[in-house]
Amino acid sequence: MQRTSTTNEPNSPGRSSRWLRILIPVLLVGAWLAAAAIGGPYFGRVDEVSTNDQTSFLPASADATKVADLRSEFAGAETIPAIVVYTSEAELTEAELTEIAGSTAELTEVPGVTGEVSPPVPSTDGLAVQVFLSIDPDADVPETVDALREEVRASVPDGVEVHVTGPAGFTADLVDAFGGIDGILLMVALGAVFVILVIVYRSPFLPLVVLTTSMSALCAALLTVWWLAKAGIVLLTGQTQGILFILVIGAATDYALLYVARYREALRRVPTAWGATKVALRGSVEPIVASGGTVIAALLCLLLSDLNSNKSLGPVAAIGIVFALLAALTLLPALLLLTGRGVFWPRRPVYDESIGDEDEVPTTGLWARLSRAIANRPNQIWIVTAVALLIACAFVPQLKASGVPSSDFVLTASDARDGQEALGEHFAGGSGTPALVVVDADDLEVAATTILENPGVDALTVVSADSPSGSAVVTADGVQPPGEGAPAPAPTEVDGRVLLQATLTDPPDSDAAEDTVRELRDALGDDALIGGETATAVDSNDASTRDRTLLIPLILAVIAVILMVLLRAILAPVLLVATVVLSFGASMGVSALVFNHVLGFPGADPAVPLFGFVFLVALGIDYNIFLMSRVREESLVHGTRSGILRGLSLTGGVITSAGVVLAATFAALAVIPILFLAQLAFIVAFGVLLDTIVVRSLLVPALSYSIGRSIWWPSALAKGAHAAERASESSERR
Repeated sequence: MQRTSTTNEPNSPGRSSRWLRILIPVLLVGAWLAAAAIGGPYFGRVDEVSTNDQTSFLPASADATKVADLRSEFAGAETIPAIVVYTSEAELTEAELTEIAGSTAELTEVPGVTGEVSPPVPSTDGLAVQVFLSIDPDADVPETVDALREEVRASVPDGVEVHVTGPAGFTADLVDAFGGIDGILLMVALGAVFVILVIVYRSPFLPLVVLTTSMSALCAALLTVWWLAKAGIVLLTGQTQGILFILVIGAATDYALLYVARYREALRRVPTAWGATKVALRGSVEPIVASGGTVIAALLCLLLSDLNSNKSLGPVAAIGIVFALLAALTLLPALLLLTGRGVFWPRRPVYDESIGDEDEVPTTGLWARLSRAIANRPNQIWIVTAVALLIACAFVPQLKASGVPSSDFVLTASDARDGQEALGEHFAGGSGTPALVVVDADDLEVAATTILENPGVDALTVVSADSPSGSAVVTADGVQPPGEGAPAPAPTEVDGRVLLQATLTDPPDSDAAEDTVRELRDALGDDALIGGETATAVDSNDASTRDRTLLIPLILAVIAVILMVLLRAILAPVLLVATVVLSFGASMGVSALVFNHVLGFPGADPAVPLFGFVFLVALGIDYNIFLMSRVREESLVHGTRSGILRGLSLTGGVITSAGVVLAATFAALAVIPILFLAQLAFIVAFGVLLDTIVVRSLLVPALSYSIGRSIWWPSALAKGAHAAERASESSERR
């Protein structure tokens, strides 16, 4: 049987003139290459509009945000604290202390350092000294910290180690870790994709066409995002930047694989490239748009997030998917049309007018054998698969996603982390990065007493313009004078409030410090505001947990609605969403085991499960969309059960290739030594492979085959069985 409607209609004479068939693809290619040429240079300018300041990630309603806004009113210009810590195995001598004091006094000459440098503060054990200084936030903080490190190491006494830590030190190390995000990350991702495409297509030219499509989409997306970030419309972070790169390359390549498969199939049935393009577009537009629309809708749900870093990812990544869609449906068809069948060399598809419906479906190979196995034992296959996934889900509670210390953000060597550990050994853990408490001036003594009663607080000061150091010590007896016989400095008041600085006993990024902040908030009540580095981490974790609770059900509902529209059914979309959720749970369970017992990670950010969910569910459902849209198409002609087997056989190779490509691109995130990205890389890469190889290949087709045409309930396809299907059911009854 031949489909004359698809073989002849696209090639009817007079449909399109020859010049139009050349002009349209040339204009499309020219427009995309121009966009890529303009957007390409912006890879080197991303740091101009990106930020890694955690306080800017918080909602305006968070206590830490309010305190950050008030701090400059109390202490003048806002600065970023840095701490220089010197340690020695033997007690520091007077000569060494004098040498340290002399060298640190010259640090004010380092560009970016603002204000005075504090005198060296020795530890009680005599083995360490700490020096406090401030960095102008408008300066290049990583560059300033690097200059500080170079300066102090050049003048350190023999036998003494020195580190630059504090918020400025951690910021510098974090930015350095992101340094390869627009170089190494892209090279690794593109290299992995190219190798996979060469294996899939066995052609030297077709992979270059696909990668040209992906990179053009990324350049155009980056150009758009850069200017939106420049205008302050979106917030761009190093983390969002890395995800954008990987997402666009992976998604555009996935969509390209689906289109190329349809185009190659059409070239065997249609004599001209123009006709094959029209057939391929008709067959691929709906699943690609539905797939991209699902991801975009899921990402835009992040706009409802409390955490600005989550909220910003939504539109940034959605813009990337939009350009991936447009490139796959315009640039790629244009390039393939202009290059003709030769782009598939040495395996060029040959037109054969004798090819019929049955000739399309492979009868040998992995997918043919798998289809026969599903037809023979559908119940056994889906039940065993579901049980295995449920067992993996049982390990989800082992995932420690309550937050990690900022010192563990960077996986490679960190001078700031080493310095923080040295501070913890010789000083109060929170030295240099105090908790900031804003209270009414009338409540100062009561608040001070409450704060000092907490065992997690080591010392307390109040900001005072009258004090030479800018702050005065506070005890349970009130503000203390700087010396015997001197009057007590008056605290600086802003709108009837004062700013207290509580030095915590524990390191500011530790769980114990976070517990202290929570205890102080409970003890001081709603009238007090607590900010600072520790409070920022507390508020970030709380906001991320709220986001997770709100957004996961919402994203599921949105995806289910899109699937219902695409498949014109209710039961099939509900089952598809359920299988993807099951796959997500299994992925998180396996990830928990790997993180805890193989990689030894200290924990995970609360946003890790949310981001993993967004990408796994939104992208995992793509493969079900690719499969079930083809199944529905085949079911309309051959009946549901036959359509399931045909759809699996026809799409098995291309969907598996797409899954491997996406897994490889997300795995490339692991080259950036950031804990969050390394965890996301494993979760998404493993989860995509699980979706592609197990859920889409075994669970979904076997479960659908068991249910039969009722899977399309309540559409007409569920009610009227195809003639071939009725004959099969009659044979089964006999």
